[in-house]
Parts: sequence; C-alpha cells; structure tokens
Amino acid sequence: MCRFKSTIVLPKHAFMNKCSIAAFFIAMLRNSLVAAVIGMLLFPVEAVAFDLEARVQKVMLANGLKVLIVERHHSPIVSLYITHRAGAVDEEDGHTGVAHFLEHLMFKGTTSIGTKDYNAERIILEQIHAAGDALDREMLNAAGNADRIEDLKKTLRRLQDEEKKLIIENEIDRIYAEQGAENLNASTGYDLTTYHVNLPSNKIELWARIESDRMANPVFREFYAERDVVMEERRQTVESEPEGQLMERFLATAFAAHPYRRPVIGWPSEMRSFSYDYTDTFFKAYYAPNNTVIAIVGDVAAQETESLIRKYFESIPAHEPPPLGIPAEPVQTVERRVVLEMDANPQLIVGYHKPTLPSFDDYVFDIIDVVLTGGRTSRLYQSLVINKKIAAGISSVNGFPGARYPNLFTIFSTPRAPHTNRELETAIYEELEMLKKVPVGAEELEKAKNQMKADFIRRLSTNEGLAGMLGYFECIAGDYRYITTHSGYIDRITADDIMRTARTYFISENRTVAELIKKDIK
Repeated sequence: MCRFKSTIVLPKHAFMNKCSIAAFFIAMLRNSLVAAVIGMLLFPVEAVAFDLEARVQKVMLANGLKVLIVERHHSPIVSLYITHRAGAVDEEDGHTGVAHFLEHLMFKGTTSIGTKDYNAERIILEQIHAAGDALDREMLNAAGNADRIEDLKKTLRRLQDEEKKLIIENEIDRIYAEQGAENLNASTGYDLTTYHVNLPSNKIELWARIESDRMANPVFREFYAERDVVMEERRQTVESEPEGQLMERFLATAFAAHPYRRPVIGWPSEMRSFSYDYTDTFFKAYYAPNNTVIAIVGDVAAQETESLIRKYFESIPAHEPPPLGIPAEPVQTVERRVVLEMDANPQLIVGYHKPTLPSFDDYVFDIIDVVLTGGRTSRLYQSLVINKKIAAGISSVNGFPGARYPNLFTIFSTPRAPHTNRELETAIYEELEMLKKVPVGAEELEKAKNQMKADFIRRLSTNEGLAGMLGYFECIAGDYRYITTHSGYIDRITADDIMRTARTYFISENRTVAELIKKDIK
C-alpha cells in the first residue's frame, strides 16, 4: 500500500490490522474445527503459555528501555522488533500525520549513515529548514507575496540539489541487504510505531549499531521532498480509493472527540505544513528509550544479547513524553450515519463503541468476533454469504482502530448485486439480535475458543510472530504476559457473558454506520 519502508496499519478487511488480540490471533486464515482441535492436542495452550513465560528474559535498562529476549535455536536467524509507544493518538491538534511521516524520515540515515560529510551537510540542512519554514509561512499567509513564494521555492530547490551531493541514498537499506536481511520494514498505527527486520544471528551487533544510532542521531534528510511523498501516498491510498475515503469518514463520524477520529496519514491541510521543529519534538518525546520496547527472538544467547543491548542503547538519554490530556470519548446517545456516493461498488461498515483491554468485555468480544466471522462456518458468513447470498464478503474486527483506549467492534461487508447495503444491514442486525436472545451452544462456543487458541499457537510458532506480539502487548497492555493469561480469560467466557455483552453494546444508539453507495452515471 505504501512505499517499501512504510505501512499504515489499517483494518483487516483491506490490510492487516494490529489493533487487538483478535486481530493478532485471527488475522491469518482461520482454522477449521478439525484443525483447531488437532492444534490443541499437539500444542496445549497452557503449556505453551507457561513455557513462553519461562523462556522470556525481560530486562529494564537504566534509561527505561525494555528488552524482551527469547532464545530459539531452530535456525541461525533472529527477528528484531523495535516498538515505540508513539502513534497518531500522540500527535497534537494541527499536526496529524506526523507519526507516520517520522517513520519515513527514520530511513534517511544518521549523522554517520547516509552522508559523505555530515559537517558540511549540517550547514546546508539548517539553510533548507530555514527556507522551508519561510516558504510554508508565506504560503499559509492569505496575503502571501507570489514573487516571494517563487523566490523561496527556487532557493529551496537549489539547497536541496546541494544536499543531494552530500548524501548516500538508502544506505540503511543497502547495509542491511548486503548482510542478508529479510522483511526490513516498519508500520505506523494509532497506538504504536514498529521497526523490524530478520537477520542472520551473527549480524545482531550490526543491527544494534544501526538502530541505536537511529534512535540517538537521526538526520531528517530530504524533509520537504519526503513531505511530498506522503502527500502523494495520501492521494493514492485515500483520495483515489473509495474504501479509504469511506474508512476516513466512518472514523470521523464514530468518534466525536477522541483522536481515533483522525486519519493516521493525516489531514491534507496539516500534511502540507509538516514542520521540522514539531517533527523533531515528537521524535525526542516519543522515540525515547523509556517509551520503547525491543523484542528479540531467535538464535541468540540471552546473556550476550543483553550485554550487547546495554553497550549500544543504555547511554541514550530518557525523555518523559509530555502529558497529552487526550479527551475521553463522550457516551454516544444516538445512531450516527454517513453516506458516501461514488462510482464504486457498495460497501457497508457498522461499528459499536466498547471498552478496551483488560476489560473482561473485551475478551468476550474476541469470542464474538470468531463466532460471527471466524471462517466459512461462522454465523455471518454462513447466513449472509452462503445461505441468503446477499453478501459478497464479510469480516469483523475487535479493537478498531486502536487498543490503548476504548474502541469499536466493527463489521465490514460488501453486498452481492443486486442486493443493497440496507438489505445487508438489516440481515446483520438480525444476527446480532440472535446473540442477545439465544445462548450460543456449547459446541459452537468450544469451537470458537479452540479456534482462537490454535491461531494463538500458530502465531507464537514463528520468530516474527512472537517478537511482534511481545513488543505489541508490552506496549499496549504494559506487560507481555497478557499473551500468557489470555487463554485463561477466554476459557471463563460463558454463553451468558456473550448474551449480556451483546445486549449492552449492540444497540442502535451505540452504533455508527457508514455506507458507500454507487453513484448513478447518467
């Protein structure tokens, strides 16, 4: 969706969503009941959880950096994840999109990587930022002088050309590629920003040198050129995509006050004036070691790896993130609706406000998610896709668009022609009403639980999956052991819990609906 080094975390019906336990455990193709039972027989989840907790070495550095290390000696590879508790929710009003923009800039290098002569480059960079700021101010001024604007554009272009002579483009990529790296990438969401790579295990010190340098000494090269890149990214992924526009309007309608209402990529009016000073301030506040978790899983020796991390990362100074005072979302008291009319196939999004982890109701919604859309035997798929044939596709997400704060249980669906959004919407509500009135049968409930546990085990089975989960839950839940306790809470869920939760949250006044309607072309 984005350029190679940048991914915005979006809903799983279109892209992978990393917002909740359900999204982590169920985003991959879900198992059948038989596969789930086999998985449980081969890998008892309680044993896996116990083994995991015994094998994770958790270290806190003096500067507050948390490090999670798991030795796995199956192959000479290691997965390395750096997760910053920094996302779109942390941006100040008027600066939407900076978290994602910063992710782009972090691949531009450091004072020692990506430059031929940093002392000379630094002087030009200061001039570039001065010219860029002056140009932004002039263009934002309603009475801006056209000649002055053109002169500043010429000055900026000249300085950028001078800068190009001093930089080595994509040097971080090149270094990693030459050392056998795979899956070098990053992602930005509402809650977190993550950088990850797989490397031969004998290259871990190279990784530590590069990443500690990026955390301590990044250089935001090609700042204004990269700003144009993310503006183009927005045009491609939102403005030219009906699905992206519908999603943006849905969230802006569902949330009245909370920053979950804002797009991760940013509002275009604010993206045009990303400032170097605010970007640098955001970096220093939220990429601080005391706001960061490193997860390392693979063919490493834990004690040696800890010493290596201390050597390269412990001297980076801590910074306390500023108190944001994020407003609590007011209780919704009436159904909200938004309609987007475009020359595109119809789509429907229905979302209900709900609490986030560690609320017990959040665990219940994990099960509801599987019951409703967990594969071809799930209720909504069987009813609407197979039997009634009014839906071309349907899925759901628990914990959308983020999990640090109260969020949404969301259903995404596409009607099958000639059926309409309204027919599909009515049928969805009928299925939700069934959850309120008729207890989920013991066999169906057990199937859903087994399915979740099997997906849980599968996710843990890869170095990447485990490293990603460790960093994610250490940041979101405050303790990676949320992974190990999750199955215990799932086991406690009863049919009565599902009925109670459905009755509490699946009500019209708690609902937001977004429709994409095909525009008639005359």
